[in-house]
Amino acid sequence: MSHPPVAAHDLRPAVVLGGSLAGMLAAQALSEFAHVTIVERDVLPQGPEPRKGLPQAQHVHQMWSGGAHALEQLLPGTTDRLKSAGARHLAVPTDMVAFSTQGWFRRWAESHYMILCSRDLLDWTVRQQVLNSDRITLIERAEVLGLEGSQTAITGARVRRHDAEERVLPADLVVDATGRGSRAPDWLQALGVPAAATRRVASGLVYASRTYSAPERAREKFPVVNVQADPRGQGPGQAGVLVPIEDGRWLVTLAGTRGGEPTTSNDDFRDFALGLRDPVIGQLLATAQPLTDVVLTRTTANVRHYYENIRHWPDGFVALGDSVAAFNPVYGHGMSVSAQSAVQLRKIVGRHGLGSPGLAASVQKAVGRTVTTAWDLATGQDVFYPGATTTGPTLRERAAARYVDRLMYTATGNGRVARAVTDVTSLQRGIPVLLRPSILIAAARGPLKPQLKEPPLTGAEWKAAAE
Repeated sequence: MSHPPVAAHDLRPAVVLGGSLAGMLAAQALSEFAHVTIVERDVLPQGPEPRKGLPQAQHVHQMWSGGAHALEQLLPGTTDRLKSAGARHLAVPTDMVAFSTQGWFRRWAESHYMILCSRDLLDWTVRQQVLNSDRITLIERAEVLGLEGSQTAITGARVRRHDAEERVLPADLVVDATGRGSRAPDWLQALGVPAAATRRVASGLVYASRTYSAPERAREKFPVVNVQADPRGQGPGQAGVLVPIEDGRWLVTLAGTRGGEPTTSNDDFRDFALGLRDPVIGQLLATAQPLTDVVLTRTTANVRHYYENIRHWPDGFVALGDSVAAFNPVYGHGMSVSAQSAVQLRKIVGRHGLGSPGLAASVQKAVGRTVTTAWDLATGQDVFYPGATTTGPTLRERAAARYVDRLMYTATGNGRVARAVTDVTSLQRGIPVLLRPSILIAAARGPLKPQLKEPPLTGAEWKAAAE
């Protein structure tokens, strides 16, 4: 790994809590300025294999182009490594067959892309590069007990190794990347830091996934097929997505809200897919061979901690990844947001210097800005599911949803509007791009082409799947 020429004795210490994707990318970002110690609760696998403590890895994951660009900034060449290992590079929206709440999207010319593979392969490809650095040390089988320091400055982390030894890891910066189960609110409260405002939007979606061997002629190239749920429709919201991944496999994730959840039954899996708003995914599975049993996950709520709004944020501590904002996985934004947040971490530390006063607060505010687009996209839909929040959608959310519906309807038959939408969903531009006068006028006019009546799969794609 290449680093600026800094003598070993001049490197300052940093600690990253958590060795998943967000933690690895944070460590990589900080390794340009510090010697980084990663503290991980489990033992990380020595290859592209399932990791303990990450049950969601068996469901569909995707790296949108906005996240892939960030990943390349941190670890140049990673996209090529993934593709060499079998990951798919699919054009957006050219290689997408998507049924939105407003109808089928057309497969317009490429404007963005996504990287598709198993989470195990992605994590391994990142992990082996990060841990190859002599500036990064991994401590496995270690529990984080709390933070060292005071209300104004964090000076390290207290950890307990598997052999029951407790020790303090001193650090100029501690980064919490422990994910949805982060105990940062308790750690900070114990030091007298005021509690951050938190919002939870729980759609009630349950996820069920299964891996298939794709029909032979559909292994080389096949589009993503996505049937979205309608949060404002009648009855439970149900959705499904089929994505091609490495080794000629299809990974299929189905989801349903309260009263319409999928089950762990292998026999029911395809029937559930056939019962979605369009049966296309179930039809495509007719000749695919299942390779795994169905796996289920219920942890899908959107949860955000507004740490950036704490007036006196302590020096020496930053939270990022799912520790700040955990998203409903159906939108596929979590990994991309983590990569973009790590880029912001590197940028701000490089500008101000590790250990400088106010550094942590600057990073935390930047992370807050980074998660906003993905948060608004997810909660703007999920808030309409019954029981998602205690108060229901606000007037602002209802007004925004009406505009988004009109925008999506227009995007089914207007390529320029469709591109603006993918600018945002790929996390390459923020939501304000959808409020430009030209887009507002186009949305008022509506689609320029008639709506499609069936999935825009080509005859060759249908034939390949059938054989």
